[in-house]
Amino acid sequence: MSEKIKLVAGDTRPQLVFSITDDNTKLPIDLSNAATVVVLKFRQVGSTEVKATMACGKLAGKLNGDGTVDYTAPYNGLGVGGRAYMNWSATALDTEGEYEGEIEITFEDGGKQTIFEALKFKVRSQY
Repeated sequence: MSEKIKLVAGDTRPQLVFSITDDNTKLPIDLSNAATVVVLKFRQVGSTEVKATMACGKLAGKLNGDGTVDYTAPYNGLGVGGRAYMNWSATALDTEGEYEGEIEITFEDGGKQTIFEALKFKVRSQY
């Protein structure tokens, strides 16, 4: 189970950075094809309604086990090393509460892969 990401209602930062790997091979999932789309679906815990679907951009590099990022070839291309980032939409964090998110990848051939482990979020109100 992942640790909760703590946020404040009304904010549009921090930008989240993901390193997406295959659970079986432990290798990064190649996101580099221009037609491959990564999104984060965000909803309140206990709800079946998605509050926001936010597109993710692709980043160069591959996350190493020690937390450093390898930018050498072939990981110098966007998405090759399975890295992506997401900016919050203006309304995603407008309400305090407990939330969860899932990362979904749609590949160039139309195939979809959803990352099994959901991300957990806690949003508190502004002062």
